[in-house]
Amino acid sequence: MRRKVSGRVTVRAISGTHVVFLALNMKESDANGLMGFAIQRTDLTDDETIWLRGNKTFASIRPSTGIEDASSHEHPFQAFQWADYSAKPGYRYRYRVVPMYGSPGALKRKAATSVTITAEPLSGGTHDVHFNRGAIASQAFAKRFPGLTLDQAGPPAYAWLARDLLPALLGFIAKAKDGSCSLRAAIYELQWPEVLAAFGAASRAGADVKIVYHAKDDETGAANEVQIDKAGIRALCVPRRNAKLMHNKFIVLSKAGKPISVWTGSTNLSRNALHGQLNVGHAIHDRVVAKAFLGYWTALTADPTADGLKSWAETNNALPPDDDADLLTPVFSPHRGRGVFDWWIDLAGAPGKPLFMTFPFGIVKDFRPVFDKNDGVLRFGMLDRYVNGGTVASRAVAIADIQRICRHPNIVMALGARILVDWIDGWYRESSAIGVNVNWVHTKFMLIDPLGMKPVTLTGSANWSEASVNVNDENMVVIRGDKRVADIYFGEFMRIFAHHRFRESVARHIEEFGSAAFNTWKPQDLFEDWRKWVPMHFRAGSERDIKRRYFSGE
Repeated sequence: MRRKVSGRVTVRAISGTHVVFLALNMKESDANGLMGFAIQRTDLTDDETIWLRGNKTFASIRPSTGIEDASSHEHPFQAFQWADYSAKPGYRYRYRVVPMYGSPGALKRKAATSVTITAEPLSGGTHDVHFNRGAIASQAFAKRFPGLTLDQAGPPAYAWLARDLLPALLGFIAKAKDGSCSLRAAIYELQWPEVLAAFGAASRAGADVKIVYHAKDDETGAANEVQIDKAGIRALCVPRRNAKLMHNKFIVLSKAGKPISVWTGSTNLSRNALHGQLNVGHAIHDRVVAKAFLGYWTALTADPTADGLKSWAETNNALPPDDDADLLTPVFSPHRGRGVFDWWIDLAGAPGKPLFMTFPFGIVKDFRPVFDKNDGVLRFGMLDRYVNGGTVASRAVAIADIQRICRHPNIVMALGARILVDWIDGWYRESSAIGVNVNWVHTKFMLIDPLGMKPVTLTGSANWSEASVNVNDENMVVIRGDKRVADIYFGEFMRIFAHHRFRESVARHIEEFGSAAFNTWKPQDLFEDWRKWVPMHFRAGSERDIKRRYFSGE
């Protein structure tokens, strides 16, 4: 949902399910003397009003001890965008944005702007989008479960990290509740006991359940076999051995013999996927799309060779489409050649269209030109790592290339990391990652002009590589024009981006200064002279100026 209200401060609110993003704007002349923004939130559902809080403070009035965060009323936000990551799905909120002037300890309010918005519900029409927290390396986890690993913290920590992703997945499976229903799944990592038990329960309830799984003679295949036997669902499972990598993650639900919904996204059925890495589960309630996925699943059950599955895809999933008229376009791999891969690159590089992408295995060489443009168009990248594989020398060259691209003012990237120390502005030392191969960001989604009138969202299992088009078994969906979907993905992208951009800055500081990092780290203080922060947000062509204008819809 989106709302925009004008005043001395223009406020544009974009709500996802768990995030409300606030984009602020004002005349540059009105920003003279601006010390920051105080933001008051009223929860209209639970009738509660609070001032939002932040970690940066004015050094001159900061208590010497005992402060972890501070009210924005006394220590206002010195940024033209802010996000509330504590929103609840379906709740109604009013945000009152107050521009603050004066000096620390003697701030003065000027005319506030209020906007009322409802957070998106977890279920809504065609699309249900569910993210986990993807934040075991976070201050929230460290404070909630101080000094504990995930296993030491136990079930409450597992539930907190999974958020609504695992409950939604279990709920989707549970819809197959009797003999009129069937489930057809294709899963790369078939390992999390609770989900395997849900498949077994659906089968015992009378539903027809079949699961194609990665069964190659490798580490993942071996782990799958162990968990299948432990769960007692061997009779439900169909091994896929002839694929280079059976990387799919989808489930088709049918009733009375007709496919009605599909669960897709990036989430493997494993401990790290559900509770460690950032992942998304995306349920699409569309019979045409579900039927297409069912056709692909049926082709997989014969365990075809790569060439055989490519022939099926060329006939049944001809891509790219002739035009962009279809609101939903499924993408199944492998295809022959790199036509689909080049189509993705063309979509990402659409002239004048802002871009937001997540890259679990780095940015491959073919995708870098999309970002290597100093053209004033905002492009975000959220990376688990810079590159994947290669020699030490080739990796160094690739990393240097990406870091060069990052110096363009319109290119904003962050690399997954955690806080390794306990001396950062009163922060706690964060827990280690629990991921394997991917630690932080496992999602594979692309948002093209997400805040525009016709956003495009690509989501699924493919890692934005040529192999994910013409070698591996993969699935993606292109979603056109759906603002609800784009708003949810955008909010979660900005949540995890803010999370890791600061961590990356800490990691860089430690890398640069080594054992002296503690003595050279400077607290994240607020500026006590407005001239040191306001002008940079209005400097034409700067990162902050580009973000301010796009986010606010200028």
